[in-house]
Amino acid sequence: MTHDRRCAVLPHVPTRTDGTFRRAIETGRSRLLITGAVMAFAFAAVGVRLVDLGAFASPATQAETTHAVTETAMATDRATIVDRNGVIVATSLTTTALAARPDRLLDPVQAARRLARVFPELDVADLEAKLTSDSPFVYIHRKLTPKMEMAVMQLGIPGLEFERAESRVYPQGRLMAHVLGFTDIDGRGLAGIEQGLETRLKESDEPLRLSLDVRFQHVAHQELAAAIETYDAIGGAALVMDARTGEVLSLVSLPDFDPNKPAASPDVNRFNRATFGTYELGSTFKIFNTAMALESGAATLSDGYDATNPIQVGRFLIRDYHGKGRYLTVPEIFVYSSNIGSAKMALDVGPPAQKAFMGALGMLQPIALEIPETGRPQFPETWRPVNTMTVSYGHGLSVTPLHLASGVASMVNGGILFPPTLLARDEMPIGRRIISEPVSFDMRRLLRLNAVAGSGKRALVPGYMVGGKTGTADKPNGSGYNRRSRISSFVASFPMNDPRYVVYVVLDEPQGTKETFGFATGGWVAAPAVAAIIERIGAIAGIQPVEEDAPELQHAFAIELPEETKRLASLQQ
Repeated sequence: MTHDRRCAVLPHVPTRTDGTFRRAIETGRSRLLITGAVMAFAFAAVGVRLVDLGAFASPATQAETTHAVTETAMATDRATIVDRNGVIVATSLTTTALAARPDRLLDPVQAARRLARVFPELDVADLEAKLTSDSPFVYIHRKLTPKMEMAVMQLGIPGLEFERAESRVYPQGRLMAHVLGFTDIDGRGLAGIEQGLETRLKESDEPLRLSLDVRFQHVAHQELAAAIETYDAIGGAALVMDARTGEVLSLVSLPDFDPNKPAASPDVNRFNRATFGTYELGSTFKIFNTAMALESGAATLSDGYDATNPIQVGRFLIRDYHGKGRYLTVPEIFVYSSNIGSAKMALDVGPPAQKAFMGALGMLQPIALEIPETGRPQFPETWRPVNTMTVSYGHGLSVTPLHLASGVASMVNGGILFPPTLLARDEMPIGRRIISEPVSFDMRRLLRLNAVAGSGKRALVPGYMVGGKTGTADKPNGSGYNRRSRISSFVASFPMNDPRYVVYVVLDEPQGTKETFGFATGGWVAAPAVAAIIERIGAIAGIQPVEEDAPELQHAFAIELPEETKRLASLQQ
C-alpha cells in the first residue's frame, strides 16, 4: 500500500478575476494622478504669487506692508520721544526679567549659589533670603541680556520663570537728562517729560516730537561743561530759544545724570537749574527795566539821569561798581550798567507799573511747561519804592533762567511774548504784546551797543551781529549777600538785524583765573561760553554771516556816545 506525500489540497482555492484586478489598479492610478495634479497646481500658485510679489509689486505696496509689520512688531506701552528732527532720544525695548516661585524650588540655598555665579553683582545672602521667603513670587533680575538668559536656562533649576517686559532706554545718555527725566522699573514717569506728559506717552503710539535739537543740545552741553571746569563753578545752565516761536532748542543743567541709571548719581544732580532753580540774575534785568521806561514814556534814548552819588535807602546804599560820578544818558546807563541810573528810571515809572510790567512778562508766576520741574519766582509781598529800585538791577526778584530767556526773546522779536515750550510747534503760536516794535528795535540797538562797546565784547562772533547783556549778582545768605558767592551770566541774541535765537549761560559760583585777572563776573566767564555756542549753532542752522560794517547796518544801529563810554564798561557787571 502506497502513501501519497503531496500536500493536501485546500478545500477553497481563491479564484483570480483579471477584470477586477485591473479596475483596482486603474482606480489607484487615477487617484495618484489627481493628487499629483492638485499638488502641482498648489505649487504653481505659490510660485506665481512669489514671482508677482518679487517682480511686479509696487515699492509703495511693499513699503506699506513692511511698515505695518514693523509697527505691529514694535508696538509698545509707551510712545517713543524724538527731537525736532526725528532723532530718537527715548524709546522702549522688550526685555526679559528673571523671577522665582520659592515654593516650587527643590533646594533654594543651592539655587541661590548657582544663580550668584551667573550674576556676580548680586549678593548670595540676599538671593538666599528671597528664595527661602514665604513670598509666592520674587524678582531676581529685571533686565537680562540674551547671554544671561541662556546661562540661566542651562542651569535647569525648576521654579525659575522668565517674564517679558518693557525697558525704557535713552540712546543719548546724559545729553537731555533734565528734559526727558526717567521712569521707574514699572514704566511710570518720575521726572521731566516722562512724568509731565505721562498720559500722552501712554495713550498715543505716535512719537512725541520735542522742540529740542540734538545738535544744539550737544553744543550747549559741551560748552557749558567746559566753562564750569575752567572757572571751577559748582554748576550752571545753558539755554537756546527760538525768539520767533518760544521753542526751546537746547536746555542744559549741570551737573546732570544718566537717565538710564538715575540712581547712580547723587540726588543733587537731578536738580534742574534751568527751569526749577530760582536766582537773582543781576544786571540782565536792566534789559527789562530800560524797555519798561522807554515803553511807558518815562524816558527816551536821548534822556539821562544823575549818577554822581549813591542812593541811600534806610541802611542800604545803592551804588555803581566803578561809577563814573557824573550825569549818564540812558544808553550810557545801559552800557555802564549803572545801578543808580536804573533805579532812578524805575522810580520814574513807579512801583505799581513796574510790578504790572514784570507780571505781564511772566516774572511773577511759574512757567507753564511740559515738565513738572518749574520754579516759582520769589518777589516782595509789598512792592515798595526800595523794591522797585533793587528789582531794576536784578535784586529782590528771583526767577529761573528760562524766565529770563523767554523775557529777553520778547524784547528783541518785535515785542511779543510767546509761551516757552519743549514741544515742536508746527504752527505759529499766539503771543502777547509786551512792548511796541519801535521800543523792541531800540532794545536791539542797545544790546548790540553793549556787545560792541560795553561788557559783552567777549561774546562777539564776527558776522553774526551779536547783542547781549551781562549779569552778576551776589547770592543771598539769609541776612544779606555773600560777596564771595555769585551768579554770573550772559544773555545774547543774534543776529540783531533779524533776531532768531536767544542764548543764555549761567554759572553758579564761578572762580576767577589768571586769564580773567581774578574776575569771575558775567562778562569774563559767561560771555565767552555764549560766543562759543553762537559760533557753532550758527553754522549748524545755516545762518549766513553778514558784513557788520555795512553802511546800512551801521546807520540803523548807530547810537552816539561820549568818547569815554566807548571804552569797556564796568567789569563788575
